[in-house]
Amino acid sequence: MHYRRPTWDEYFIEIAKIVSSRSTCLRRRYGAVIVKDNVIISTGYNGAPRGSINCIDLQKCKRQELNIPAGERYELCEAVHAEQNAIINGSPERMKGATIYIAGFENDNNFADAKPCLLCRRMIRNAQISSVVYLSKDGNIVKENFD
Repeated sequence: MHYRRPTWDEYFIEIAKIVSSRSTCLRRRYGAVIVKDNVIISTGYNGAPRGSINCIDLQKCKRQELNIPAGERYELCEAVHAEQNAIINGSPERMKGATIYIAGFENDNNFADAKPCLLCRRMIRNAQISSVVYLSKDGNIVKENFD
């Protein structure tokens, strides 16, 4: 039997999947890992801000109760996105030229499209992160460069 070692992208996407397991969102679980020179700089998952009560603890999601589609009315959501938390937790100097890996799951455990939303894309660019690697809804790894 031949063992196949994962590529760096596969390796860090797997870590992003594990990070997503800490999510406190009732709708979707996302995890993000910021990496530079194959070293993890920061991680983040989606959930309520520090000191706030998590949606899973309340067993309540305002957007879910109002049947708001994905990608709409973020102002009603209590959660901070995984990418945002990873950026907040990271060192600005280390993030320059880094890669962010993002994985997400629906509440039925199928893959969610982990392409960053417009606001997260702005934050990623502002943090000077140079590329994004994410899992698409079909489980494929997608890579985008911001050069």
